[in-house]
Amino acid sequence: MIFHGMFRTALTTIALLLGTLIFGSIVLISQLFGVPEGPNSIYEKCPRWWAWWLLRAAGVKVVLHRAEGVVDDSVPRVYIANHVSWFDIPSLIHVLPPYGFVAKRELEKIPLFGAAARGVGVIYIDRENRKAAFGAYEDAARKIREGQSVLVYPEGTRGDSYAVRPFKKGPFVLAIGSGAPIVPIAIHGTIEVNPRGSFRASPGTVHVHLLEPIPTEGLTYDDREALGERVRERVAACLREQYGVNPALVSRGSRPAATPVDSFRTQNS
Repeated sequence: MIFHGMFRTALTTIALLLGTLIFGSIVLISQLFGVPEGPNSIYEKCPRWWAWWLLRAAGVKVVLHRAEGVVDDSVPRVYIANHVSWFDIPSLIHVLPPYGFVAKRELEKIPLFGAAARGVGVIYIDRENRKAAFGAYEDAARKIREGQSVLVYPEGTRGDSYAVRPFKKGPFVLAIGSGAPIVPIAIHGTIEVNPRGSFRASPGTVHVHLLEPIPTEGLTYDDREALGERVRERVAACLREQYGVNPALVSRGSRPAATPVDSFRTQNS
């Protein structure tokens, strides 16, 4: 059993390195030669190939549960998901329509991965730089206005349990300003595959729940906190009802550290 676990972890690590090298290089070379973006372009296919390759190596099956109201994938949305494992990323890429992704700037420093991720639509945010953070969310709002969905992890970092921590307000200012509906996402199973702070990878099943969309039309900047709490409660309720996650593990009164994007306003707000 121990040997099997070590083998699976080694296989996943090799797949991650090779997949990033192969598909990251394809993206960067495509950019170098001016390959155009668009539906079904190489910039949309490479992330899916990368995710499939990694999930296959780890022995992970992803099951998508789609609410009745999530039907038209051509409508741009702001996906809001809980974040508990590095494997949340390939799991969502594998089952969601193509989307932009707001990520912490530290990921950009990873050799090849950082540049390739930017090439496929990742928007890096520097949470310590107010002006840069404002610009990152402006870029995300522009993508939405151009018809592309955007994914944000509003907890700000990975947790070590499925209890949903308080959400930062920036993503909800983005949604309100763009007028895009929010689709809450509840992820379960990725901690068992790869817990925070561990290099271990284990086979397993990941469940991705796309919950009923929440409209943002008519909301204002002052509604951002109530909207964030509404989305958080919906994600927490799904995890509680489906998997028995105890929300009391996280204090509802606690708040995440303030970030520059809490004051972000889009052109449409």
